[in-house]
Amino acid sequence: MIKIQKYAEVETEFFQARAFGESNEVVQSVLDEVQKKGDAALRIYGAKFDVAAPSTFKIDEEELKKAADKLRTSKPEIYNAILYSSDLALRFAKLQRESFTDFETELESGVFTGQKTIPVEKAGAYVPAGRFPLVSTVIMAVTPAIAAGVKEVIVCTPPRVHPDDKSKADSSGTGVPGKAFAGGKPYADEGIMAACYICGVKNVYAVGGSQAIGAMAYGTESIPKVDVIVGPGNKFVASAKKAVYGIVGIDMIAGPTEVLVLADDSANPAWVAADLLAQAEHDVVAQPIMCTTSEEMARKVSIEIEKQLETLVTKATARQSIDNYGKIILVDSLEQMAEVANRKAPEHLELAMEEGKNRDKLENLVNNYGSLFIGHGSAEVFGDYAAGLNHTLPTSGSARFTGGLSVRMFLKTVTTLRVKTGSAGATKSAVAAGFLGDAEGLAAHAAAARIRLN
Repeated sequence: MIKIQKYAEVETEFFQARAFGESNEVVQSVLDEVQKKGDAALRIYGAKFDVAAPSTFKIDEEELKKAADKLRTSKPEIYNAILYSSDLALRFAKLQRESFTDFETELESGVFTGQKTIPVEKAGAYVPAGRFPLVSTVIMAVTPAIAAGVKEVIVCTPPRVHPDDKSKADSSGTGVPGKAFAGGKPYADEGIMAACYICGVKNVYAVGGSQAIGAMAYGTESIPKVDVIVGPGNKFVASAKKAVYGIVGIDMIAGPTEVLVLADDSANPAWVAADLLAQAEHDVVAQPIMCTTSEEMARKVSIEIEKQLETLVTKATARQSIDNYGKIILVDSLEQMAEVANRKAPEHLELAMEEGKNRDKLENLVNNYGSLFIGHGSAEVFGDYAAGLNHTLPTSGSARFTGGLSVRMFLKTVTTLRVKTGSAGATKSAVAAGFLGDAEGLAAHAAAARIRLN
């Protein structure tokens, strides 16, 4: 059962960052081998860690189309949901792109300064396919890159046994964890392939794990080196992303998911419980949290969690998350509620409150979160799937200093300088730069400025 505590009783550790993406010797050795051996290393580690180790890695575009056509025919409701989600995500990302403006202005007479916002040339997205192949991650990872104007977007995702190779794999007892089927055609989870096609991604590679991160960071004979890598993954993927940062840009090192629901008496206990369980089912270490001024609401939500757990098909995972990491915090005021939120800096923050002055006040008091969901109707799951927002968000308190994945990740803001020789501003800058060069003992700097005074 979820723990109910008064704010004063909450352990200090609750507000501290949870470790993730630690350095890992196995991961580093994988990255080193990929850098040295390229495709050969991908085959070795595919055979070791995946269910398939294909002879080549790029999935034919026709396979992606077949997967999309099959999904449209067999599960039209899912196909249409992907279309709807990707459309909203792309529209939102394009609006974000429009907010980055180029300009040039004359700061001083004859001194023109400006900025340009330029997309990176190549971006790579990693899409996991473990217990739950993350179809929505395709949408969230690639649409902001496309909206940014990235010329080439690639996706790496764990390999699956191709249907043409299924009988061979079955007869040889391979194609299962620990016994990879080697040498077949490149293939991946059909839902992920379909989503790639729907989103317009043509370059999809059947490579998983930390070796996929290495392939995108260093480049191999088959997989191009990219400028930016985005997307979630397990601890090995997180460690690999951390290790290659600097060689490429990365979105973030994501830890276990978390939600904090700030609720008053107007909240619907069943809705709040459902939102908490939606996070809990992700992982046994996911963190579902609620904060309220009402002891009665805390009790009702706790009862409702137990009721909904009974019929939840992901009960085993959600149960551990609720019992080990779940928490309901009782506070005395809206100000304390905001203090909890700002100290925790959660990935998802919900305001389960009626429209009015109290909700407005709380909205203005909170400032540390990945995404904010305002009001009873704004379910966090909408942000996960179908509201235009990106669901790749900062975890473990990192919302104190960064936001989630957006079009910004795929853009470079660079600056420009244009000086009119002999202008008043040019003279002022040369004089000032000369003196500052003197102050720092950099004679050549000072001389390079003063030479322009003549």
